[in-house]
Amino acid sequence: MAKIQMTTPIVEMDGDEMTRILWKKIKEILILPYVDLNTEYYDLGLVHRDETADTVTVESALATKKYGVAVKCATITPNVQRMSEYNLHEMWKSPNGTIRRILDGTVFRAPIVCKGIRSYVPTWTKPIVLARHAYGDVYAAVDHIAEPGNKVFLVTEDKEGREVARQLVHDFNGTSGVVQGMHNCDDSIRSFAHSCFRYALEQSLPMMFATKDTISKVYDGQFKKIFNEVYEEYKEQFEAKGLWYLYTLIDDAVARIVRSEGGILWACKNYDGDVMSDMVATAYGSLGMMTSVLVSPDGKYEYEAAHGTVTRHYYKYLKGEETSTNSVATIFAWTGALHKRGEMDGNEELMAFAKKLEQATIATIEEGEMTGDLVPLFHREGITPRKLNSEEFLYAIAKRL
Repeated sequence: MAKIQMTTPIVEMDGDEMTRILWKKIKEILILPYVDLNTEYYDLGLVHRDETADTVTVESALATKKYGVAVKCATITPNVQRMSEYNLHEMWKSPNGTIRRILDGTVFRAPIVCKGIRSYVPTWTKPIVLARHAYGDVYAAVDHIAEPGNKVFLVTEDKEGREVARQLVHDFNGTSGVVQGMHNCDDSIRSFAHSCFRYALEQSLPMMFATKDTISKVYDGQFKKIFNEVYEEYKEQFEAKGLWYLYTLIDDAVARIVRSEGGILWACKNYDGDVMSDMVATAYGSLGMMTSVLVSPDGKYEYEAAHGTVTRHYYKYLKGEETSTNSVATIFAWTGALHKRGEMDGNEELMAFAKKLEQATIATIEEGEMTGDLVPLFHREGITPRKLNSEEFLYAIAKRL
């Protein structure tokens, strides 16, 4: 067959460790035989980020703003151990955080549901979509160590440099400690709220938003206030569709989610969304079964897997040992980007291919062929699950495709 053509490139962001290995295999086995792939490539592997002083991450985000669609492999956010392991010049910030900040988008994460893969929460029969604010909070915070006797203040100056507010954070009298200052912007919160309400309407999902405004009365209170204001613009549309919107405290939201059947959009602040998305993904079966898309207010899209670089499997791979790594979320990152590119360009062939690849992936699992992480979770009458290694799983999908 003639390969499917692409008129506009998608931005391709390569990554690290085991996901980098799978990235190449997915392209070779599942995409390149059928699609004349047109990408603008950026290597976001930690080694190259260090070589470029992380400018490559910024360049990839700006390219996403230019072309409108990106697909990203999982990347390492370095800690102290990684500093020495990779001999880094600096402890570079999270690439995801940098890209989110530049695009000012909202991250939507949803589980990939397959027949036979049972949720750890029996009541969850429908997908829970988690919307994560992608700006500010601890991801753009400043912090430092305070020595004994230090006093730390939160100081605000006006544009002329005159001090307009000074609040004591803590008096470190007789002990050292640590301090952190974080921020958010009304415009970003408002964009986040609009994105969530629009997504809920498009997907016909009720929506819940949660913070801890009883403790963080001003900071989280501002989130609550802006969401309530924005909801008024969507209230009639929600009611016309029979949908509801609820604001509640984050601890109450967790209790409500656990008791629910799913089928809801759960909007979270940046850190809450980071944690809760992993909880939701794991409860549905595996982090390898969670999609993630960053959507900017002006309609730019960046697709990725919700999980990390699968370090443990990578070390096994380096030793020549067999791995059985779940590549489903990474495959769906590619299909999401290809489908969106096709949608933007009016390329029906590309859109159809993306959907067929998703269907082939799900069918492979539902018919009993899967990676090791899914085998203990699979229960379907008449089918005994078979564990495949990383590459065998991709070829099993290719056979159905």
